[in-house]
Amino acid sequence: MGEVVQMHFTTVDYVIFALLLVASTGIGLFYAFSGGRQRTTQEFLLADRSMSCLPVSLSLLATFQSAVAILGAPSEIYTYGTQYWFLGCSYFLGLLIPAHIFIPVFYRLRLSSAYQYLELRFNKTVRICGTVTFIFQMVIYMGVVLYAPALALNAVTGFDLWGAVLAMGLVCTLYTTLGGLKAVIWTDVFQTIVMFAGQLAVIVVGAHQAGGISEVWRKAQNGSRISGLELNPDPLERHTFWTLAVGGVFLMLALYGVNQAQVQRYLSSRTEKEAIMSCYVVFPCQQIVLALGCLMGLVMYARYGEDSPLDKGYVKTNDQMVLFFVMDVLRDLPGLPGLFVACLFSGALSTISSAFNSLATVTMEDLIKPHFPGMAEARATLLSKGLALGYGLVCLAMAYIASLMGSVLQAALSIFGMVGGPLLGLFCLGMFFPWANSIGAVVGLVAGLVMAFWIGVGSFIARMQAGGPPVLGVTVFPDTVNATTAVMTTLITSVAPKPRPSGVQALYSLSYMWYSAHNSATVVVVGLLVSLLTGPWKEKELTPGTVFPVVGTLLFFLPERYREKLCCVTPLEDKSKALGRQPYQMAKKESNGVAHFQDEEKTGEEEANEKTTQASCKLTRVEQETAL
Repeated sequence: MGEVVQMHFTTVDYVIFALLLVASTGIGLFYAFSGGRQRTTQEFLLADRSMSCLPVSLSLLATFQSAVAILGAPSEIYTYGTQYWFLGCSYFLGLLIPAHIFIPVFYRLRLSSAYQYLELRFNKTVRICGTVTFIFQMVIYMGVVLYAPALALNAVTGFDLWGAVLAMGLVCTLYTTLGGLKAVIWTDVFQTIVMFAGQLAVIVVGAHQAGGISEVWRKAQNGSRISGLELNPDPLERHTFWTLAVGGVFLMLALYGVNQAQVQRYLSSRTEKEAIMSCYVVFPCQQIVLALGCLMGLVMYARYGEDSPLDKGYVKTNDQMVLFFVMDVLRDLPGLPGLFVACLFSGALSTISSAFNSLATVTMEDLIKPHFPGMAEARATLLSKGLALGYGLVCLAMAYIASLMGSVLQAALSIFGMVGGPLLGLFCLGMFFPWANSIGAVVGLVAGLVMAFWIGVGSFIARMQAGGPPVLGVTVFPDTVNATTAVMTTLITSVAPKPRPSGVQALYSLSYMWYSAHNSATVVVVGLLVSLLTGPWKEKELTPGTVFPVVGTLLFFLPERYREKLCCVTPLEDKSKALGRQPYQMAKKESNGVAHFQDEEKTGEEEANEKTTQASCKLTRVEQETAL
């Protein structure tokens, strides 16, 4: 075993890293002192619903393309081969379903927070449960996603650990607090470009040094790193076509369908059509990101073969191995190591800034405004900025806690990562099953979370008992909130063949790609059973516009009177009429009026022309019909 090798940055590298921070801060300051100057909650939290398709789509891409993913995907490909590349098959349905089911429902209800939907569909208790679950999820996530890459960088290059953490955390807090969602989205665009540039530089230089991309591919083939189509349907297999292409769909839905950070970007779009288009634009971008990560892994293999820096003892964990490779490849090219580090921390910045903004939004809209409906707009905006600042400081505190947790960190994050599945199940229960009631929703969510915790703790303990403690690299964790970093769980999974587990052990051995599907299905099944036992709701009792006609579409062959008895006729079927009925009036009654009142103020001149008692409802309809 060799000694841990440490490489060092040049002045040029530090300058490039500093430029990333300065540019990100500059974008935040620009939006703090231009336009509406972030004087309303609508502008601060939703960018005045004025964003176009391209920046929204790049921001959607950057939000969960974290530094952990940039380090994780190449390491996965280097170690196990290109089977992981089939995850790209799940992106098609994983983005098509949000585009045509979740976005229309959320956008037409004119929400500010995804969890407002839960109150409109169920009641306030369900909304609070969903909000608290999301806050718990994101608070844990944002600290670790900042600390993990800084730790890896420190181990390989000697880059000051807490200097990097504080610089990133404070800069991110500054531009998120001052510039609001507009600043977050436009910095995401800038950081996405930096991420692409950094990864591309490593691949181009590494492939050139290895003798060209054809030579890279030949060496990978000879080393059995080019995987074929594995059609084994066994859900306990770590990676097969089915676990990646089907299980991955549920990961993507938890990410792009119901996660507040992404929903907020859809709602900031100018029109529903642009929100849907942003989903379509993300699809090729996601494929490019996946391809870059996989190619980097193959270039790593072409350089080191089976003699990895990890085996030689040059580094201690897989994520450090990727950084070692980058420094090794680029050491004679001043500035390029700095570009990759900027790429790495662009991933961290884009993720934690989205976390700050989405946490400030749900706290404001779901926990504060319902209790203080008469709060002045100026005070509400100031409080939203205070919340963003507060969550920024909490992020730094969580990074410090992460540094103290050691091997317990993987267990905490395994549990956290599976929270996305139960939340997806809760939204699916409300959106697709009209007879589900609020008691079923709460019991289903609790059952899903219990199942997630059970699997999380059980699988972690089983791994600890089987092969000793997992690697102490803090980035090795499954994370169903982030489809691109979920691969991290593989870094602590033994590759030795074992007898097929049975009973509870089989549940603990379930492929991490099925966690989201399993936990969301638990919520739906338990929620429906409890709803049927406690008295299913009828469609007439629901707020119009909160149920999507999936069941009605699937049961098209039944006569309409039977479909009505099964609650299979919903307002979204006839869009022009559904938008003109009562949803916005009822939404106001359900303490969701803030967004609608703002729409009414914006369209005061049109309001004078409406000669009906439901003028404000019809105005919203007119705006949306024009958009459609």
